[in-house]
Amino acid sequence: MLAKRKMSLTELSERVGITMSNLSILKTGKAKAIRLETLEAICQALDCQPGDLLEFRLT
Repeated sequence: MLAKRKMSLTELSERVGITMSNLSILKTGKAKAIRLETLEAICQALDCQPGDLLEFRLT
């Protein structure tokens, strides 16, 4: 979605108020959880739905 919106991780970090390191963890799929408020803020900044960002994987 970042590429689609032509937005850098730095710009998203500034818009959402999340550190670059936390966004990097989310981007690489290493996060174990995400707060709904954070997901909402990211979706608002990227003008997308949660399903555009999340993928369900069985472990």
